[in-house]
Amino acid sequence: MKSLRRILIFVNPYKWQAVLALVILLATVLSDLLIPRLTQTIIDDGIAKGDMQTIVVTALLMIGAAVLSALFTIVNTLLAVRVSMNTGADLRSAIVRQVQAFSFGNLDHVQTGQLLVRATSDVTMVQMVVMMGLRIMTRAPLWMIGSMLLLVTTSPQLSLLMLGLLPIIAGLIWFFATKARPVFMSVQRKLDRLNQVMQESLEGVRVVKAFVRDGHESARFEQANRDLTDQMIQVGQLMAVLMPVMFFLVNLGVVGVVWFGGQLTISGGLKIGQVVASVNYMTLSIFPLMMLGMMLGPLSAADASAERILQVLDAEPEVKDRTDAQVPSGVVGRVAFENVCFSYNHGCDEPVLSGIDLVAEPGQRVAVLGATGSGKSSLIHLIPRFYDVERGRVTLDGVDVRDIPLHALRAQVGVALQEAVLFSGTIRDNIRYGCPEATDEEVVAAAKAAQAHEFIMAFPDGYDTEVGQRGVNLSGGQKQRLSIARALLVHPKVLILDDSTSAVDFETEAEIEAALAQLHADCTTFVVAQRISTVLNADKIVVLESGQIAAEGTHAELMASSPIYREIYESQLGNGEVRNG
Repeated sequence: MKSLRRILIFVNPYKWQAVLALVILLATVLSDLLIPRLTQTIIDDGIAKGDMQTIVVTALLMIGAAVLSALFTIVNTLLAVRVSMNTGADLRSAIVRQVQAFSFGNLDHVQTGQLLVRATSDVTMVQMVVMMGLRIMTRAPLWMIGSMLLLVTTSPQLSLLMLGLLPIIAGLIWFFATKARPVFMSVQRKLDRLNQVMQESLEGVRVVKAFVRDGHESARFEQANRDLTDQMIQVGQLMAVLMPVMFFLVNLGVVGVVWFGGQLTISGGLKIGQVVASVNYMTLSIFPLMMLGMMLGPLSAADASAERILQVLDAEPEVKDRTDAQVPSGVVGRVAFENVCFSYNHGCDEPVLSGIDLVAEPGQRVAVLGATGSGKSSLIHLIPRFYDVERGRVTLDGVDVRDIPLHALRAQVGVALQEAVLFSGTIRDNIRYGCPEATDEEVVAAAKAAQAHEFIMAFPDGYDTEVGQRGVNLSGGQKQRLSIARALLVHPKVLILDDSTSAVDFETEAEIEAALAQLHADCTTFVVAQRISTVLNADKIVVLESGQIAAEGTHAELMASSPIYREIYESQLGNGEVRNG
């Protein structure tokens, strides 16, 4: 249970509540252990001797012990719930904070469904074990130790039966524990797969319906569901064998105590009350082991879940601040790539970008053009350090971006990504996402620059219109314009538009370009585009081919010197008329 022990560090902030819960639990156990001794007193000193006063007094003491046990149990449970729920909340927060600290590279290696399972199902398993630990798993050994000591003082002869049964039951539990853990780990993996399939089906439901693939998706889910079910059945089979065997051993022990205790009673070596108390103490001795056996499944599942949570918490963000990083002052926006090599596989054996030398002067509009897979998005993702270069460096005003704290670097960079992602809330909230303190006037100005104001005001609620899930009530072009407005509102010194006007018509695209040129003339702009009409007026056009700069210059220069650029131009605008491309 190494993983589970490590994860329990999250209980530390609530350790005093946990200690109080354990102290109260000890009082509960003492109350429980007192009852068999009082039962012995009633039988041997009350019933056997016909002493009614002893019977009444002892019965009242038993009622008092039972009431105290119930009260202590309630308080213990309340404390255990508080500690476990707060521990679970802290774990979920830690997972989310860690994921937010991940770079794009970290996120490339995990799936959203897996992260959701870790933050929900896995945390719930750990949370449940924390609560059981403060209620049952601690109570069980206290019960066992206390009842065994009292069993020895009640009847040393009968306690030998218990000493013979304990190793057998403990060995049985250990055997099933070694079998159960890998099975529970497999259950969580199957649950990951189920969540992944469900998430993909729900997010892509429109595509599914468009291609009439309802049956295929249902079959895919059924397969994942069946795999999980089969694994859960295997867990049930393990527990189905364990519990009956343990009950059999307990009953065997009780029969042994009654058998030998009866013989000792007949021979005068024991009193009836001692035999009854011994049966109770033996049951109390073995019952904790049975409880541990019943918790074997949750414990194994929790350890597997803890290991999966630690895989997230232990992961090092691939991009993080250097210890000597300094916040720059007076940023003007000069961006330079100096012999940059980059690969997603951490090594330049198969580079996505290689030998990139490029300078964007303050206020320049630099367009990046190239075929799909040529490295356009990879290039501009290096500026705000979504990824780090493998060799060479990217600089902002002559300072390596790795020497600038991430928050300070990204505060100077506005980004409208290729996929326009919107969040639940109003249109105003989405535009103001990167600058929550922005005034309404600033929000409107950014929307106007992105040519979004007109369609926003066409909605009955205007800027207070609620955005549907993933922007379902907006068109692709509308979402892109809101994304651009969000990037403009932060007043960046470097603006990155990653093919962010691909769903916008040519006229609107031209209006956006004109607004940017007028309102953000001092902003260095990188525009990634598939359409050549988007880049014609750029100060510098960079043509990428297979991760290298194939050509660089203005439109006129490239038309004269670059066959690749000329071919792209003629394929899209051959007769001077815009074609769909």
